[in-house]
Amino acid sequence: MRRDKVLLYVIVLLLPCLSLPHVAKSSIQCKAWLVQSIPTDMPKLPRISGVLSTGDVFQWLANKSTTSLDIIAQYWQLLATPKDPHSGDFGYSDSDLQRFGAHLGSLVYNSIDNVANRNVNIRILSHSGVYPEYTKEPSDLAFGRSNVKNVTLLLSKWWGSGIVHAKVWIFDDRDVYIGSANNDWKSLTQVKEVGIYLSGCSRIARKVKTYFDNLWRLASLDSSTQTRNVSDQQWLINRTVPCWSHFLPRKARCMSPLPSYIETPNVSPSYPSLSDHEVFSVDIKTFPRDHYCPEPQPIYLSFAPPELLFGKHQSDEQGWIDTIKSVVEGGTMRINTMDWLGQSQYTNPKVYWPSFSSAVSEGVFSKNAKVKILVAYWGHFIKATDGYLRSLLYSNVLCSSASVQNKCSGQVEIIYYIVPGFNKTGHAVRNGTKTGNKYPDYTRVNHGKYAVSDVRAHIGTSNLVWDYFFTTSGVSFGTYNTKIVLKLQEIFDVDWYSPYVVSVQEFGQDV
Repeated sequence: MRRDKVLLYVIVLLLPCLSLPHVAKSSIQCKAWLVQSIPTDMPKLPRISGVLSTGDVFQWLANKSTTSLDIIAQYWQLLATPKDPHSGDFGYSDSDLQRFGAHLGSLVYNSIDNVANRNVNIRILSHSGVYPEYTKEPSDLAFGRSNVKNVTLLLSKWWGSGIVHAKVWIFDDRDVYIGSANNDWKSLTQVKEVGIYLSGCSRIARKVKTYFDNLWRLASLDSSTQTRNVSDQQWLINRTVPCWSHFLPRKARCMSPLPSYIETPNVSPSYPSLSDHEVFSVDIKTFPRDHYCPEPQPIYLSFAPPELLFGKHQSDEQGWIDTIKSVVEGGTMRINTMDWLGQSQYTNPKVYWPSFSSAVSEGVFSKNAKVKILVAYWGHFIKATDGYLRSLLYSNVLCSSASVQNKCSGQVEIIYYIVPGFNKTGHAVRNGTKTGNKYPDYTRVNHGKYAVSDVRAHIGTSNLVWDYFFTTSGVSFGTYNTKIVLKLQEIFDVDWYSPYVVSVQEFGQDV
């Protein structure tokens, strides 16, 4: 029996080598580390060896820059502002901020400030439309410096809703961070984040920079002359899209003004799914070095919204769904997200969005897979989430009822991840009176967005809600690299089996 288990383990390790898509080899080698932020006051959450700290990585990316640094961020608040009544930090003392780890944000900000003083070319792209203080820091960094460019972009002018939500750092066109962490000190020490840091990976960096360039170009264009109202036949809603969108009939489309946009064949009435999307082979060095799969293992990138695609890269929705469907027969699919909705969140009327739920149910039925879904429960929890998750659990009932005919043995398991103190966040003082809150606002949440099957890892920047894939900027990195797959599984499993979770089936109002 023990020998059989050892053999099974070896087979699982070799699966990525046996089931890789065919790609051309490349001599490029790069190094990769998974990256996390762990909130303070979680003593029962074990740390994972080989996983780096987000704050450390951000400092390295800034300090090491010699020629360029490009940053995409939703908003900035690396410097704590406890005296600003509009800030979630308001009312907390210096000792509170020290205990929270706010100084780490200052270190990151100072690193960027120092590299700006070294005359490195810096481009900062952020969301526009939130409280002005959230764009103050990049404005201050750019003030009086010709080498620092700061741009804000309001995607709702192009898609009717949506924000710059990607979190990306590109340094010297060869190092990249892609993950869930905002440029906020709280994302370094009070929010649970997951990302990947790729060093010396110029081929990957150049492709991510192309996406950055497309967003940068979009910020300088006049949306009023280059958007159209369309009756979207895929999602059954009238909405605004760029005039080069595939959601418009071919004859009604304009030529894309984006420098790196490449037209792809249309699959009416929606955006094309690419069966032959770009997958490129890069020898990613991980630590400790894996020796059991000597060939470079394929990676891919996916982007959102689909109108910002270039070359033959997948839309971000397709990248996620293909990862879910990559689960092997009888295997396990792990999905981690802050938000999960089977609909849109910000459109009116709402869009019904069954894409992810269908992919999960297909894995349960067709591959007898176990699908584990970890969803955040926190101070700004979306109430509609619980209903959608409970409906997804009905797949287990259907699977059981079909077991005689189809021998269905798959299962969906869903749990809420609850960071201690989630219900004690907000201003420390309101109207001159102490509130009793213990942590700043918009903290104490599991904010990571990733999926990992038996053979494939996918690390993104988007919540699993329709808007994030069709009106909001997002980037994902995916790979079949065995070490990354196993390490991401380890991150998930540590959370899954921690004391900070509650089963959806058992969830009640007393949490």
